[in-house]
Formats: sequence, structure tokens, C-alpha cells
Amino acid sequence: MTKDKFNDEMEPSNAVMTHTAETLTESDFVRSDYDIEKEPEMQRESKSFWQDAWLQLKQNKLAIVGLIGLVLIIILALVGPLLSNHTYEEQNIEHRNLPAKVPVLDKVPFLPFNGEGTEGDAYEAAGAKENYWFGTDQLGRDLWSRTWQGAQVSLFIGVIAALLDIFIGVVYGAISGFFGGRLDDIMQRIIEIIASIPNLIIVILFVLIFEPSIWTIILAMSITGWIGMSRVVRGEFLKLKNQEFVLASRTLGTSNMKQIFKHILPNALGPIVVTSMFTVPNAIFFEAFLSFIGIGVPAPRTSLGSLVNDGRQMLLIHPHELFIPAAILSLLILFFYLFSDGLRDAFDPKMRK
Repeated sequence: MTKDKFNDEMEPSNAVMTHTAETLTESDFVRSDYDIEKEPEMQRESKSFWQDAWLQLKQNKLAIVGLIGLVLIIILALVGPLLSNHTYEEQNIEHRNLPAKVPVLDKVPFLPFNGEGTEGDAYEAAGAKENYWFGTDQLGRDLWSRTWQGAQVSLFIGVIAALLDIFIGVVYGAISGFFGGRLDDIMQRIIEIIASIPNLIIVILFVLIFEPSIWTIILAMSITGWIGMSRVVRGEFLKLKNQEFVLASRTLGTSNMKQIFKHILPNALGPIVVTSMFTVPNAIFFEAFLSFIGIGVPAPRTSLGSLVNDGRQMLLIHPHELFIPAAILSLLILFFYLFSDGLRDAFDPKMRK
């Protein structure tokens, strides 16, 4: 088809379109009552990263349950020993192995807190005129005071060990990830050497060489506990150090330390917080394991692991001596994990609704 013939065929349609446009009038259109000026503006309140994370965390019901449970256990660990008339180390052999007896609840016959033993009323048999809310152990010590004192020790060890892991891991991982190259290779080989040694062997040797104490256990766990944190921080620094805002600050002559701690580290706080929240229950469980095998907190101090170890010996006769501290330890770790899972989801943009 030639160009002239194509133009001749297209001219009628162009003529129709021109004619239609010329014959359209204002009456051919329907005017809408829609008023743009009166329509409210659709605006969304701007939120920071932490505000958005808190909003997501509040929508996670299990995470809120974990947070409330943690707060309650921490409050009881601090206030619980003060509510008892006995200290955690006070002994009364005449009141040994008494069952749990709680005021008001001791009037209900089918509850396990009425103080009834296998042969009549155990409290009358022992001549005890006071109630022991969690009962007593084989030495006549108040399990209520010892349980919450043990919770104090377990929480203290877990939090301090986690803080040491955060400090060492963040500094080590930040230097390794930021500078990279040969320095990164050397530092990662050192981590691999330390990680290849079983953690339990290191802790046992450390506790046996030095005098057993709370600080000995904390330092022993911190020898290898920071490795996981350092790897997380290193990965974040490798991802962020080539971003535009870091390159811009480097172009303006910002020092390396300022780039690490002012520009990159604040943007890596999300994974650091989440990892640290998982570190605390791991440290609590490891301390409980050490106390359970007999190399934990020395007497007369106690921890939840020590109480579980003591109650194990009386499991078939007086099971409350094992079940009560084991339940507190299990709930403590469970609440930490529920809250940590919620934090991880809140800080992860892929998990947001």
C-alpha cells in the first residue's frame, strides 16, 4: 500500500472525529456534585522506626503475654523475698519437707496449697504455726524465699552475661565488618578456633580453676557467648558500610570511629536488640544446667537450677520441691522467648502487615 493511498483511507475517519468534536456541547456532559475543595485530605502520621516497631509489637498478643509475664516474674523476684518472714538461708529442721500452704487457699480441700501431707496435717505434726507458701525443703528452709532469691540470681547472671556478650560481640563484629580485608580474615579465623572448642568444657575448666562464684560463672559463659553476636553485627556492617549515607559521610572526611558508632551502628540496633533478647534466656538456661550438675552457684546462695537439683532428690516423696522452681524456670525462659519472637517480627519489615 502506497503512502498516498493510506492517507486517502484515513481521511474519512479523521473527518468523522473532527466533526464529532465540533458538535459536542456542554449539555452533552453530566456535571458531578463532587467538590474537591471539601474532600478531606488523606494523610498518614509519620512514624519513626522504633514507633513503627512498637506498634507492630503491640499487635502481637503472644509477645505482650511474654512481656507481662516477664514483668511479673521480675517484680516477684525483687519483692518476693521481702514478703516472707524467713530468709533464703534460714534453717529449721523441725519444719523440713512441709508442703505448700497459702492463706485462704488452705481452706479449699482439693487444692495443692492446703498443707495436707500423707499422714494428716503435716503442719500440725511439725508444730508449725506459720504458713510456708511454697513449702520447705529437706533442711527446713522456706522455698518461697529461696525460689525468688534463685530467680534474682538467675536473672542477674543472664542479664550481665548478655551485656558482656553485647559489648564484646558488637565491638569485635563492628571492627571486623567495617574494615574487612585481611583484618576481617584474621579475626574470623580466631572466632572459628574459639568456636571449635566445646563451650561446656571451657566453662567447666574455668569454674574448676577459679573459685566458684556468680562472677566466675558469668565470665566463663562470656568466653564464647559473644561469638553469635559478633557474627550478626559483622553481617550488618558488611551490608551497611557501602550504603550512600556512609559513603557521603566518608566523603566529608568523617573518621572511621564516627562512621562506626554514629552512622552504621544505630542502623544495626534492631538485629542487635533481637539477638540480645535471645541471649538472656540462653544464659539463664546454661547457668541452670551448670547448677544442676553441681558446679553452679555455691551454697548458701541459690539459683533456680540449684533448687531443681535439690528437688530432684525428693521427687518421689515431696515433688513440690522440684516442680515449683522448675515451673518458675520454665515460665521465665518461655516468656523471654515469646517476647523475643515478637521483637524479631516487629523489627523485620517482611513480617509487618
